[in-house]
Amino acid sequence: LVNEVVPHLVQTIRSRDSAFSTMKQQSAGSYYERVKISQPNEFDIMLVIPVERLQLDESDDTGAFYYVSFKRNPKEKYLLKFVDEDGKLSAFKMLQALREIIKQEVKNFKNKEVTVARKKAGSPAITLQIKKPPLEISVDIILTLEVPHSWPPSIRDGLKIKQWLGTKARSKFKWNHLYLVAKQNKREKVLRGNTWRLSFSHIEKDMMKDHGHSKTCCESDGSKCCRKGCLKLLKYLLEQLKMKYPKELEKFCSYHVKTAFFHSCVMWPNDTDWIFRDLDHCFQKCLEYFMECLQKSELLHFFIPQYNLLNLEDKASNHFLSRQISHQLNNRFPIFQE
Repeated sequence: LVNEVVPHLVQTIRSRDSAFSTMKQQSAGSYYERVKISQPNEFDIMLVIPVERLQLDESDDTGAFYYVSFKRNPKEKYLLKFVDEDGKLSAFKMLQALREIIKQEVKNFKNKEVTVARKKAGSPAITLQIKKPPLEISVDIILTLEVPHSWPPSIRDGLKIKQWLGTKARSKFKWNHLYLVAKQNKREKVLRGNTWRLSFSHIEKDMMKDHGHSKTCCESDGSKCCRKGCLKLLKYLLEQLKMKYPKELEKFCSYHVKTAFFHSCVMWPNDTDWIFRDLDHCFQKCLEYFMECLQKSELLHFFIPQYNLLNLEDKASNHFLSRQISHQLNNRFPIFQE
């Protein structure tokens, strides 16, 4: 169903507005990383626009958020209408134009009930809802710029995977183009909607695909590991706790546990650390590491080590989640039985 709806939308968007004519579709997120849990009812689709020459200026000290402006005589003249009065490419204006086209086009679907969800404050996604009783499928469409730009200084010390995936893998990933998603930086005093956040979902997908220290890990002729099983359980636990305590845990998302999981893979780089039959033991180790991060209110972004994903101002909610996980761990995960 998703594969019928999205390509049709992409085709329409490309033909409706020349600014989006070079757009290509790229899948991201847990379903495509083969770590989706429960029903396949949520999908992330990146709509990627290649842009040749851009200037990036950090918008704060996290090293994750940037202002984007064009260098002289840009090739992409069709994007200039989205430049704001400060000369910055406005994520807000681009998202608005994209949203309008999608809202118009979903009305034309025959025999499919597709709607565009209301805007979520601060979310970079345009969310489609496709009804297929008894399921409702949600598809997050994420506007992304792809820039052939060398990695900015904030990333140079990140991606510490040499012991785990090897030096060659790290070098290969660092040659990838930069991806920037239209994301509001909430730390700004005045929200103008002109910030973009670095995204590494294309690299994360490759890391999940070739996740072993040995090249044959989890291949038909290699031995199986439990890394993906661990990540699924971590995500599922957080998902269930969020459903139980939506208000207290609203600041948390699956990216927090995914980041903790990547750090765990670096701390325990060998395939023998993740033997398939040791899933319960490995899951417990990952959880204990995540709880340590919550107690310290420090979980460093895997690619941008100066960016702490856990705010010190949110100490109370960090400690609350840590207590809930501890309770589950000590009582054999009653939430999995509910």
